[in-house]
Amino acid sequence: MSSAAEHDERGGQPLLNDALVVLAAPTQAWSDDAGDMGAAPIHGIFHGDWRYVRALGLRIAGEPLETIGTSRGADSAVFHGVARAVDDETPDPRVLVERRREVAAGRVVERVRVRNGLDEPITAPVELRLEVSLAELSSVKAGLPAPVVLTWRERDGGLQAGDGTRSLTLRATDAAIERDGDRVRASWSLAVPPGGSAEAELELGIADPTTVVGPAAARGIQPLPPSGDAALDRWSARAIDDLQAMLLDAGQGPFPAAGAPWFMTLFGRDTLITARLLLPLSLDVALGTLRTLAVRQGSVVDPGSAEQPGKILHEIRQGTFSMPGEGIALPPVYYGTIDATPLWIVLLHRAWQAGLGLETVRELRPALDAALAWLRDSSSPDDSGFLKYIDESGTGLANQGWKDSGDSIRFRDGRIAEGPIALCEVQAQACQAAAAAAELLEALGEDGAEWRAWAETMRTRFRDAFWVERAGERYPAIALDGRGTPVDSKSSNIGQLIGTTLLTADEEAQIARLLVDDRFASGFGLRTMASDQGGYWPLSYHCGSVWPHDTGVVIEGMLRAGLAVEARLLAQQLLRAADAFDGRMPELFAGFAAVEVSSPVSYPASCRPQAWSAAAVVPVHRALTE
Repeated sequence: MSSAAEHDERGGQPLLNDALVVLAAPTQAWSDDAGDMGAAPIHGIFHGDWRYVRALGLRIAGEPLETIGTSRGADSAVFHGVARAVDDETPDPRVLVERRREVAAGRVVERVRVRNGLDEPITAPVELRLEVSLAELSSVKAGLPAPVVLTWRERDGGLQAGDGTRSLTLRATDAAIERDGDRVRASWSLAVPPGGSAEAELELGIADPTTVVGPAAARGIQPLPPSGDAALDRWSARAIDDLQAMLLDAGQGPFPAAGAPWFMTLFGRDTLITARLLLPLSLDVALGTLRTLAVRQGSVVDPGSAEQPGKILHEIRQGTFSMPGEGIALPPVYYGTIDATPLWIVLLHRAWQAGLGLETVRELRPALDAALAWLRDSSSPDDSGFLKYIDESGTGLANQGWKDSGDSIRFRDGRIAEGPIALCEVQAQACQAAAAAAELLEALGEDGAEWRAWAETMRTRFRDAFWVERAGERYPAIALDGRGTPVDSKSSNIGQLIGTTLLTADEEAQIARLLVDDRFASGFGLRTMASDQGGYWPLSYHCGSVWPHDTGVVIEGMLRAGLAVEARLLAQQLLRAADAFDGRMPELFAGFAAVEVSSPVSYPASCRPQAWSAAAVVPVHRALTE
């Protein structure tokens, strides 16, 4: 296996599938299964958009812990091991070590407890070895971390390292502390009586005044009720635990971060979809999401950030987020997506249906009006009536998930679509938003006729322009290219049209039948591209992999459309995958069929936990229990 240092020299995004993460947003700690950090490029302690610690290792009498098991939650983990260097020579281990890691926002505590089952006292030399390395998250993601120069000083009985803005403080009670450059060793000599235990503790505190998001004040997501299915209940508990730990607040209430490790921040699309899926469990998260995005709604035209009046943002960062591998540098506040705005309107409507008071809808009325004005203006520049990616910053489709993955939107014959792209699911989101706005306006005592008509016009335009027939199969194209030609690859995007009011009931049923076909339904969830397409590859980011949230959104739409049989089939497949991933669904995984592999195969760079993947458990639970 290549070392982290070797990987750093040649670059490349770190792989995540073998790493263990403990987190409390916006802080996260990545390690191996023994709790050690440093052997893989992803290892370390992160806070916001910076990595603070590159390596952390435990030694007992100079030897690594021999791990025999790990118990983990979202914000803590216990690594169980034996310490034969201080044990006797009998076969049964009598000296046990419990290494407990607890993460809170801006704080990581490492406790090492040595338990002595021998009849004699022992002395256990314990060392925790730390390498501090302060580097921007984007450089770590690129596999080319660029640490800044640190200044060290003694502080409050410990050590503090900083760059003049942000700092890491280290405290180790009753330890001997030695520093060599940016490496620190804390050592203890633990006297452990027969049948007793002794403990060493290391605490790390992080301070960064430039963070743009902080921890949520309360964990406001309710648990799912018991289902009677042990696998579903395991997934439910793990998913809600992860989601609670991923809640952030930027001053307007709680919202879920998008995912670990790279997206521990506000992401318009991801956060909105997650909050919508979670509505049966939390109205507070939906309201926090709506308010947080509303106060940051676009107000001017800025090609550099893709900001436009009324537009809902895509993401916020502490600074420019560079992606050297793709030649992209995103500004700290970036608006380069077109689906977040209709998704905001849809979430407001769904939250109102779930019990959000009209007084709160009125509070958000200025943001609703601005979003509708943006929707009206953005669907008319070329007279097609469709929302298209025409992003002067050049990064819009990258953040729709295509350019940054190395994939493209392709025709079935392999040609690449060119020009401004009109994606099918974006038109569905716009139609749904217009219909939702009409209901909201009428609930406020106003006329919603304009937006009812707008939605109906979108339905007609879509039916005329997007539906194709290939090899005897009729289905919507994934997109229209810049010339208005349908891009005819069969993709799971069409599933996100169901339940949005864009289609007739017959059209929804037709798409549902196609999606439960083995070419789409892998046995573990929906492939992003049907397996009979020329561009299909099981490890392609958007052209063959399975995205759990994608399947979850389709299940949600099927339930709204009354397609319970198809929803249940897909829910059973996603549950099978969740159980194989121990209840922590990744961002995506490989599209191999269940008849090919006994369990789902990881996509190695997939983020986890990912908020919308975790939230997919909610529609799955409904599909399997109602």
